[in-house]
Amino acid sequence: MEPPVRLASTGTIIHGVSVGEVLGVSTLAEARLIAGDSGLSRIVQRLNVMEVPDILAWVKPHELLLTTGYPLRNTPQSLGRLVADLDERGLAALAIKLGRYVDELPDEMVEQADRLGFPLILLPNNVGFDDILNQVLTDILNRQAAVLARAEEAHRALVHVVLAGGGLNEVTAEVAQLLDVSVAAVDGSGRVLAVAGPAEHVAVLRESISREGPPRTPAADGPSRPSSSGRARSFASVPVLAGGHHHGRIVAYSPSGAIRDSDVGILERAATVAALVVTRQEAVNAVESKYRADFLRDVLTGRAGTAERVTARARAFGWDLSRPVTVLVAELDPDGDERSAQDRLVACWTAAMRRHDPRGAVAGFSHEVVAVLDASIDATRVAKDAASAFADVPPATFSTGTSRPSPGAETLPEAYSQALKAARVGRQLHGPGAVAHFDQLGVYRLLSLVNDTEELHAFVRETLGPLASDDDAENADLRRTLQVLLETNLNVAETARRLHFHYNTLRYRIGKLERLLGNFTDDPHLRLNLTLALHVLRMRGI
Repeated sequence: MEPPVRLASTGTIIHGVSVGEVLGVSTLAEARLIAGDSGLSRIVQRLNVMEVPDILAWVKPHELLLTTGYPLRNTPQSLGRLVADLDERGLAALAIKLGRYVDELPDEMVEQADRLGFPLILLPNNVGFDDILNQVLTDILNRQAAVLARAEEAHRALVHVVLAGGGLNEVTAEVAQLLDVSVAAVDGSGRVLAVAGPAEHVAVLRESISREGPPRTPAADGPSRPSSSGRARSFASVPVLAGGHHHGRIVAYSPSGAIRDSDVGILERAATVAALVVTRQEAVNAVESKYRADFLRDVLTGRAGTAERVTARARAFGWDLSRPVTVLVAELDPDGDERSAQDRLVACWTAAMRRHDPRGAVAGFSHEVVAVLDASIDATRVAKDAASAFADVPPATFSTGTSRPSPGAETLPEAYSQALKAARVGRQLHGPGAVAHFDQLGVYRLLSLVNDTEELHAFVRETLGPLASDDDAENADLRRTLQVLLETNLNVAETARRLHFHYNTLRYRIGKLERLLGNFTDDPHLRLNLTLALHVLRMRGI
């Protein structure tokens, strides 16, 4: 019979034998169970001898307590509450010799032992405690050594799988063979990464995983902690931890309910090996991501070579850049935790691209993610999909810009420039989290194409004069009045209504604006210049 195993709070594997197995050793052949037969599965991990009346201060959980009743000879009434006290402290059983110091056990004690499932064992008088101690402890140690040897053999087999270049598929297959169970490796989001075992059992395992959902934190992962009773179960789950991060779990299923605590110990070793596989794959992914990002950056800046060379290299990454595509730029908005948000941003866009266009290109740069999407796919829908997944890490947000359709690799640099400008102009116009298309920027699209920003700023200073700066607190207020006047085509009544001004107050402000800027109420060309200057101010920082 497989020896039971308990996991201590430190993670150390502690082995033991059940009370029923203890009764099977030769020195206890004449012993008799007089109460508590429902507790025969309790685990014995150590033995103790009761020599003093205040034994409760010296006992430990999972002990088999041996006594002649000598410490209780003068206080037989204390026998009535002894079982409850020992059970409360987690002892496995009490074995007693009668006739020398205690003639019989009180009925109350026997009834309480049956009610609590706490075994009471009557020892034969011709067997010494030293014989019982030696034989039971030897049995515990031998079984512990056997289970540790089995676990070590499993560990060597699993490590060999990794050293031979195997991944999670090979690890789960090895565990399934070692334990004769179905096994699955699940990532942090509850997605099954690898599975092994008979198809019908795997189906049950998958259903259980889907019901349970994403794994809980290791501290709360109840199924991963074996019970102290050593009873077998149908399901077991252990977390996969690496670098202080919870990467998922290893889950096992046995239709016959044959997963014992010792098997869970092997699952924990498998989880350690799985953590090595995960961290190795993460390192590989990091290198591949850098190569992908470097190549896509070269493509978008026109340094990747001919269209044929770009198409061929892109195909090696699983990208199709020979078809008409749209470029999207997702740029983190300011004031977020850039490092963690950038990693999450890349993950969300990669997942969104995988769902909408598996052949599309996606890579993360320092402050942005660039995606090259099939032109026939709705880019706004992809952006909203990524934004929805990204929404669980507030307060970080990102703005998205979309280019015009690009017919091929030769025009990707121009499309990238359009998407980048759309993202930045969209943020300035609509705030963080904006989604803007280059063709929908209107006059801002034309202004964004002016490469000489200093010339734009000079135009603003010449046109708005003192209102171009915020040196005076009143300037922003006057610019707002001017903007609404221009938007309403100089409708004084409508402007006063929007700004909540009295009509005479607005007439006064119009007079002040004309003294600063010129007679714009009668000069349509000046009004056009003023409108453009205000637009450039709204694009400040682009």
